[in-house]
Amino acid sequence: MKIQNRKYIASILFVLISFVSNGQTDGTPPPPVPPPPPGLPIDDFLPVLFVIAIIYGVVKRFKFSRR
Repeated sequence: MKIQNRKYIASILFVLISFVSNGQTDGTPPPPVPPPPPGLPIDDFLPVLFVIAIIYGVVKRFKFSRR
């Protein structure tokens, strides 16, 4: 057998094996995904956190410049 014929036969076998392995599934869909865990709402306090961060930054900057 020529090498080229062996390549064709190997390619055909790989294609047939993929069809056979795909046909072995039982057809049932996977179980549903559980709902995500509830998140913590930070939207309500976002402006407050922003103001606290600015104040903290100003205080740190002021203390650093005094040294």
